[in-house]
Amino acid sequence: MRSSVPLVVVLSVPLALGAALCFGSVPIAPAEWLRLLSGEADAAVVEIVWGLRAPRAAAAFACGGLLALAGALLQVLLRNPLADPYILGVSGGASVGALGAMLLGLSGWAVSGWAFAGAAAAAGALLLFSLRLTGWQVHRVMLTGVALAAGFAAIVALILSIAPAGRVHGMLFWLMGDLSGATRVWPAWLALFAALALALPLARRLDALGLGTLKAASLGVPVGRTQSLAFLAATVATVAAVLTAGAIGFVGLVVPHLLRLAGVDAHRALLPLSVLAGGALLTVADTFARSAAAPLEFPVGAVTALVGVPVLLWLLARTR
Repeated sequence: MRSSVPLVVVLSVPLALGAALCFGSVPIAPAEWLRLLSGEADAAVVEIVWGLRAPRAAAAFACGGLLALAGALLQVLLRNPLADPYILGVSGGASVGALGAMLLGLSGWAVSGWAFAGAAAAAGALLLFSLRLTGWQVHRVMLTGVALAAGFAAIVALILSIAPAGRVHGMLFWLMGDLSGATRVWPAWLALFAALALALPLARRLDALGLGTLKAASLGVPVGRTQSLAFLAATVATVAAVLTAGAIGFVGLVVPHLLRLAGVDAHRALLPLSVLAGGALLTVADTFARSAAAPLEFPVGAVTALVGVPVLLWLLARTR
């Protein structure tokens, strides 16, 4: 691992959070920041910074960390560098639940509840059809996830086709990722700490799993238990991120992959660095999404894909 990688990742966190607080439809000048820190700023500025931007930045950081953590876990579990948090179909189940609630005219906690129910149903179906009946087989897990995702995508298309025109815009924003309604940030942070608490003690076992299940078993690793705990942590992280901000792509795929390209192979470093880098990336993307054409907002998932995919392709082309 290059010694500069952790330093760059750690330094990106305060820079991303600082940019999220400074930029927006109402830029905060340096002089206004001095008054804000001294307690002499206008009430409107205080509300903009601490009442609106700070909670949204916290939600973006938590969601980015959750997606990157889930991607890092799934890439080693499935032994596939292209695995991401949505490959198992859990986000598709959440999308069906959320859009079903919107179709019925529900909002707020009801949408989150329906999305959680859909994600839980998808995770249960995955466990039933790919894990419980056959044990952990990488190809069967991936094929089951792909099949579930395709089925849920078809249901989403049907919902969009019959939804009233006035509700389609909100549905599309949810599908492409939207942090404008992420006012309750504590569930995402609670899920992030829980997933990290599950995953970090498994770091050395995950290093062994990267060599293959037979090699890991020969080294004394309890393969089945390790896979189950890592899968649980990845599922918790994915569901929490989807419930907070909808379906945001690219982060869970590219962040752990880029860290591995930079030489971060040991999971005791890869997992926390993925959380920090994913959080910083999504925070910057959300800041751009709400500032570039203010007062209009872009879907943050579209921003992450449009900016990140060319960067990933360029790095892959330069990497042997």
